[in-house]
Amino acid sequence: MRAVYMTDQGKIRSHNEDNGGIFVNGDGYRLAIVADGMGGHRAGDVASGIALTELKNFWENSRGIKVPDQAERWLKEHIGLVNGVIFRHARANKACDGMGTTIVAAIMLEDSATIANIGDSRCYILNESGFRKITEDHSLVNELLRSGQISREDAENHPRKNVLLRALGTEEKVEMDVSTIMFEEGDAILLCSDGLSNKVSENEMAEVLSSGDSLEEKASRLISLANEYGGEDNITLAIVEFAGVSEGDS
Repeated sequence: MRAVYMTDQGKIRSHNEDNGGIFVNGDGYRLAIVADGMGGHRAGDVASGIALTELKNFWENSRGIKVPDQAERWLKEHIGLVNGVIFRHARANKACDGMGTTIVAAIMLEDSATIANIGDSRCYILNESGFRKITEDHSLVNELLRSGQISREDAENHPRKNVLLRALGTEEKVEMDVSTIMFEEGDAILLCSDGLSNKVSENEMAEVLSSGDSLEEKASRLISLANEYGGEDNITLAIVEFAGVSEGDS
């Protein structure tokens, strides 16, 4: 298994409110995270930073997670705990009032990936069946699209595209989607913030991930494409490839 994490401020924003990373626990399993912060006065990077730091510490000190059911329970419990930490921090610090963050996180075990998401950061998989999105956005526009009130074309340019229906840390309790997918040698998972998915098409993502480039080159190319297409937002991604061999792991 090989993995890479990369983030970029983009071409317009004055600072980066995204956070993320790839972390290894006591049993050698990986947790990949992408979090896209929201809130004024730089509170967005506070929220995403808390989410990252707390989950990193929880994961690096965890052991005994061997099967998907255990991974699903771990994500539900610990993301729930982090939600409370962010919510209390916002209540206690006026400058952070209303802050929150999206999160998409994936635990990679021997032949499965368990994914949790809140908000509109996404997870995709590339396998022999093609390239597809695993997660559903918790956004106003996606709800309008799912209910048939707008078309996919309308959704692309909707004026309220950034309105989220769920975020981590904005309420005392939070709902998350958690699912598990199986994977095989040669499959790849992409986690990303909307700074990538709003700019780079799924066809382009699939083309980059399918190329013979190194993982670092693939990540860099995706970020470059988002910037070429405007780069109005922070751009963050993690790629995990299931190579079936340990040689070259990163």
